[in-house]
Amino acid sequence: MRTVPLGTTGIQVSELCFGTMTFGRESDEAASASVYARCRDASINFFDCANVYASGDSERILGKLVGPERDQIVLTSKVYFPMGEGPRGRGYSRAAIMHQVEGSLRRLGTDYLDLYFLHRFDENTPIEDALRALDDLVVEGKIRYPAVSNFAAWQIARALGTSERLGLASFRCVQPMYNLLKRQAEVELLPLAQAEGMAVIPYSPMAGGVLTGKYGKKDLSVHGRLKTSSMYVTRYGAPSNFEIAGAFSDIADEGGWHPAALAVAWVAHHPAVTAPIIGARNLEQLESSLTSVDIELDEDLYRRISELTPAPPLATDREEERH
Repeated sequence: MRTVPLGTTGIQVSELCFGTMTFGRESDEAASASVYARCRDASINFFDCANVYASGDSERILGKLVGPERDQIVLTSKVYFPMGEGPRGRGYSRAAIMHQVEGSLRRLGTDYLDLYFLHRFDENTPIEDALRALDDLVVEGKIRYPAVSNFAAWQIARALGTSERLGLASFRCVQPMYNLLKRQAEVELLPLAQAEGMAVIPYSPMAGGVLTGKYGKKDLSVHGRLKTSSMYVTRYGAPSNFEIAGAFSDIADEGGWHPAALAVAWVAHHPAVTAPIIGARNLEQLESSLTSVDIELDEDLYRRISELTPAPPLATDREEERH
């Protein structure tokens, strides 16, 4: 597996990032250990986590696995969503960020995080408060770089401007939702990241499993995200998505690829993308995703796949300028 630059940080990371949301939830400790070991065998050195995943168990399990080789691993976590009651349990107050990062470091068994993500925009706290807290964590050596997930482009741009104005550490990586069914990131997020030299590690490249074709025409009895999570049904449950997935699977079959691998390869093909985040409950799922790095999409095939879904309009809506 190739290594690629993590934006302008100078760090080299694997061209795939493994997301550990399943650790401690769908995958027990033994299964998580097997998946982690296979990732390392495949030369993945980039692991994404969050304090809220499995109520902290994902961090605890990942920390045990990473411990013996911490210096070889690029490790992330996130803050925002509730982690207990009380005023420090969620959001971006200084008290909450400082409290939550200590919890993540303790569970992960490390004294620093390579990337620390603001997990979602907080409407109730001035962004300056969060940025000052993140800057202090950089100065203290508890995080290497601030990062951001699930913000709109204007929110990121405002934060970047604020960091520059105040002389604070700025976001160096963005983690958006991005796949063939969810292409909004193409409008402003990905161009912003390219313009600012930010790394991009998209999550959900397989659209909650829909693009694997396993749900057929919308068989929600099949084990997967859409069976267990109403959030994923809301996100990906439109009937048209399953028709698109069928056509996408046909293209994968023509090339002799697993649809999951092709879905990841399509995301990775975008020039702004650093490393798609893959996930897996077990080794079988992981193997199909790992083969994505062997798929080389030429422009004709990339365009053919892209034409399965509407390209989102330009930010200016001046569609004539696309051509």
